[in-house]
Amino acid sequence: MPPRVVLVGLPGAGKSSVGAELGRRLELPFADTDELITRQTGRSVADIFAQQGELAFRQLEADMVAEALAGFDGVLALGGGAVSTESVRADLLGCGVPVVLLTAGPGELLRRLAASDARPLLAGDSAARLAELTAVREPLYRAVATASVDTGDRAVAEVAADIADRLAAGKP
Repeated sequence: MPPRVVLVGLPGAGKSSVGAELGRRLELPFADTDELITRQTGRSVADIFAQQGELAFRQLEADMVAEALAGFDGVLALGGGAVSTESVRADLLGCGVPVVLLTAGPGELLRRLAASDARPLLAGDSAARLAELTAVREPLYRAVATASVDTGDRAVAEVAADIADRLAAGKP
């Protein structure tokens, strides 16, 4: 059985925290593809990027997404860059699962990301890198999303309740 809902969005948008809370609300398991990859490989995302490069990571990620879409019955959060891979976008568009884009303004995203050094694509000038990622990824997120939810200035529980309500109404 495929996931009940897939969450996508930029780093810091709240995919993992909202996804975990949404899973609790819906009484479903939650999985984050970055964590699944780390568990499967025994290496962090940052280590894979450093040792094998982004292309190798994206292939691992695409394989993990395809596997999860085919057999994970729960709430699934994708890594922020997963949609940059064409096969992932095709899988998302073809799976029939609601895909919710989580958004927040650049200031909020940077605030949330300030405490993390585990984001290899945001190394250096985080604000400039985030702006670049936004320009490239935003159209890709919009292409696969069936709904969009703003997480800025909202509690995780509030966002999860909003998504749960939309799913219950059949309007994700």
